[in-house]
Amino acid sequence: MVARVAGVFDEKLTEAIANSKVLVVGAGGIGCEILKNLVLTGFPNIEIIDLDTIDVSNLNRQFLFHKEHVGKSKAQVAKDSALSFNPNVNIVAHHDSVISNDYGVSYFKQFNIVMNALDNRVARNHVNRMCLAANVPLVETGTAGYAGQVELIKKGLTQCYECQPKAPQKSFPGCTIRNTPSEPIHCIVWAKHLFNQLFGEEDPDQDVSPDTADPEAAGDAGSSALNAKETESGNVERKSTRMWAAETNYDPEKLFTKLFGDDIKYLLSMENLWKKRRPPTPLSWDNLPGKDNPPAKHSGLPDQRVWSVHECAQVLAASCKELQADLKSRPDGDHLVWDKDEKSAMDFVTACANIRAHIFNIPLKSRFEIKSMAGNIIPAIATANAIVAGLAVIRAQAILKGDIETCTSVYLRPKVNHRGQLFVPERTLTAPNPKCYVCAPKPEVALACNLKQLTLKDLNTALKEGLNMQAPDAAVEGKGLVVLSSEPGETDQNNDKTLEEIGLSDGCALLVDDFLQNYEVRVRLQQEDEEKSWRLVTELDAPMPAPKEDKPTNGANGSNDPKPGPSRPKDDSDSDMEIIEEDEGVETVKPPKRRRTEMSDEIVELC
Repeated sequence: MVARVAGVFDEKLTEAIANSKVLVVGAGGIGCEILKNLVLTGFPNIEIIDLDTIDVSNLNRQFLFHKEHVGKSKAQVAKDSALSFNPNVNIVAHHDSVISNDYGVSYFKQFNIVMNALDNRVARNHVNRMCLAANVPLVETGTAGYAGQVELIKKGLTQCYECQPKAPQKSFPGCTIRNTPSEPIHCIVWAKHLFNQLFGEEDPDQDVSPDTADPEAAGDAGSSALNAKETESGNVERKSTRMWAAETNYDPEKLFTKLFGDDIKYLLSMENLWKKRRPPTPLSWDNLPGKDNPPAKHSGLPDQRVWSVHECAQVLAASCKELQADLKSRPDGDHLVWDKDEKSAMDFVTACANIRAHIFNIPLKSRFEIKSMAGNIIPAIATANAIVAGLAVIRAQAILKGDIETCTSVYLRPKVNHRGQLFVPERTLTAPNPKCYVCAPKPEVALACNLKQLTLKDLNTALKEGLNMQAPDAAVEGKGLVVLSSEPGETDQNNDKTLEEIGLSDGCALLVDDFLQNYEVRVRLQQEDEEKSWRLVTELDAPMPAPKEDKPTNGANGSNDPKPGPSRPKDDSDSDMEIIEEDEGVETVKPPKRRRTEMSDEIVELC
């Protein structure tokens, strides 16, 4: 391979490559390119970790995979394909999660370089901490459409992945989703919730019925409806959407009439909602727009054509039939899981979202557009993946040569900038944030909460969600009293007790550690009577600072939200990220001056 060809690399780099061992985390679009580059460059010892299996949608850009590989382990197939380029390389593939206990600090220490090609924040946080603990250089990569980046993370020398707060996850109030949608994404979220109500795992917070608790709604609209349904005992009997749909045998006409006729009429009875808004228009199954129109001509791909409302209704009927059959084929109590790559599930969401959009005078979208929004996808560009992977391996070579000071972050721009640059490098390495609660010499953070209300179980959640820990243990500083243990059963009896009840007070410091990540942080409790849940602050009297507007940093997209870890309803998706390689949507940042951008799957907050 290249490293063995005389004159290509100098003797020092040739020897360094020959003696190196590299870990690649992720075998997706970027991971495949990195693995190919490493093999062709002549890196002799490579390990690759990926938990995913190959899907048909991967085949257009993850070139190590072919049709016959669908359903197989990405890591194993990537290894087999890469060996066809250079059978002399020793590649070890792990079809596993990098967060597994099997990959601790001692595992990471055996590598000269770790190269990240991940698409979710949880795994990136974990690898970041493991590399800091093992003191191994980490090359972080990502793309979003035509944009991309490569950066080095090195303990004590550069900013780590968590040195700057991440932009908060995008959220939508529940009453907006259920009562007053104004954007296509609101209708898409509603349609995904409807899928779960009918076929998936039911969640009361994802109810698609009109929200009578909406503060804007007419005060007696909801109460009159409820009073009409009272039984003799005075109780209100309410059927779940799933139960009602099953009783109708998932009849598409009855579903349509309820969801897009009766529920809309009920919304119209909430007169206060429509004083300053254009009211929605209920639809009738027998009189749908586009019913008598000839099929619209479209020169593009079928998925890029916008369906008429009548076509949406027909697709809804067909997809309901298929999903019902799939649900019936499963054991009692089982449910479907929405997947953007499952045809009937995607058809269902597209049809329902567009019908609702028409009702609320919102522009309709193509199936392709809705799939991108529903799965939070920025289309992955194979050439961008290839460029970023090439830059990553060049950075790996510089690290092995000892030229680590030259390994500044590099940004791939979607378009040439005003200086004629497509690749925009930082001038210097970005120094660590001295207040980072991960890589600072003595990590410290404050947890603002109401000690009279926050329970020990809530504290555990705060440490996991706010500080990205996997298995936190907490002890009172100076006393050695263990208040939270990751060992099952040790402190579970106190889960429902408030922090005040277990003896914690304002200003009390906890030493919190996560043995899985070899990570320890000092958490000082800060009493705030008005705080309903919890939030993290880096200083006792000030919120965690947001990135400066003129220099967006590590995952900020211009947001000034000072709360990187507030408690809020959490979406099931692991889809949040920085600039990502696939499967999640992001907003690109214009300035090349700092680094990642992000946007994650929607979270619905109740009004």
